[in-house]
Amino acid sequence: MTQKATFYHAGCAVCLDAERQIAHALDPARFEVEIVDLGSDRARIAEAEAAGVISVPAMVIAGTPLHINFGASLADVRGDG
Repeated sequence: MTQKATFYHAGCAVCLDAERQIAHALDPARFEVEIVDLGSDRARIAEAEAAGVISVPAMVIAGTPLHINFGASLADVRGDG
């Protein structure tokens, strides 16, 4: 049985580097990884906020957010920061 892991980012260099180093490093036998680019899929910003994400890049596993590095706040991604 796999756990869902959602990696949220905004398309910036910091985020893409974290995606390469972290999201793609998870064992696919243990984790079903979904990668969400909030820069191009802005409709999912509210979902990320509801999951506890306050900045990107961030990974949510089993409902627990892990903020990897501070690339941008969600307010910045939304355009109101």
